[in-house]
Amino acid sequence: MRASRPLSTLLLLQTRGRLTARELAGELGVSVRTVYRDVESLGAAGVPLYADRGPAGGYQLLDGYRTRLTGLTAHEAESLFLAGAPGPAAELGLGAVLAAAQLKLLAALPPELRSRAGRIPERFHLDAPGWFRDADRTPHLSAVADAVWNQQLIRVRYRRWAREREVTRTLEPLGLVLKGGIWYLVARASGQVRTYRVSHIRELAPLSERFERPAGFDLAGFWRSWSERFETSVYRGEAVVRLSPRALELLPYFFHPAATQAARESAGPPDGDGWTQVVLPIESVEHARADLLRLGAEAEVLAPSELRERLAETAGALARLYRPR
Repeated sequence: MRASRPLSTLLLLQTRGRLTARELAGELGVSVRTVYRDVESLGAAGVPLYADRGPAGGYQLLDGYRTRLTGLTAHEAESLFLAGAPGPAAELGLGAVLAAAQLKLLAALPPELRSRAGRIPERFHLDAPGWFRDADRTPHLSAVADAVWNQQLIRVRYRRWAREREVTRTLEPLGLVLKGGIWYLVARASGQVRTYRVSHIRELAPLSERFERPAGFDLAGFWRSWSERFETSVYRGEAVVRLSPRALELLPYFFHPAATQAARESAGPPDGDGWTQVVLPIESVEHARADLLRLGAEAEVLAPSELRERLAETAGALARLYRPR
């Protein structure tokens, strides 16, 4: 019998309260008979739990019983200290809370695990923001996080993505996501779940009303599907481009992974000069002009004609600018 399974049973009862054998079996992915054996093992080990019979019955720990964290493995203890990112926690107003929690956890660990866990911040550092970009200013992040936690309506004045204009919205804040150093609020407005960049919130006022979260709402699942749709939606056109072998190597460094993958999947066989024709997804002619200029003479646009003409105009202007005087 795995030693970790009875411990998981104990922790489930400690955090959830009364649970039936069938509920425990579902949580642990084992049979009801296995749950009976594990409960017997816990009782034999001195854990004060009891069972109530009947439709409303189940297993429950004696009031006030708490287990110490002596069941953690070395890798589990280390991962808990690695998971706590102090920067984002501080932005949410939880920096002191996180530090206190880690101190309590460290004190509860056995000596051999305490020394290993204490080495984590000395050897691993998480730096979430991307390169060459200042972190977003998010003065309202703590208030947003508080509203998310308390299921409290908020009224915000918000600068829209697509247009430089501001709108006022009443939001039901469902969750916060940190992506590439940028905080996003997932919230419901007028019955639809949308995504808002927290740094674009200009004003925020908490309202007295509370809201009910949508039944079964999965923040991670929503973000995953929204991200996939967003990455696909930004590409509104295509360009037919000839690429040198060197340009093919540089694609992952200059273009989004989705665009790079699409280009490679559409690639034909190399021509006599070793160049390859691909179909490259683009956001717009102007975006594509700036992106393809980074490849210099290693890329030739065949279509659309407007993009080809814009590149020719830019190349001509550069040639005139750098013509020897």
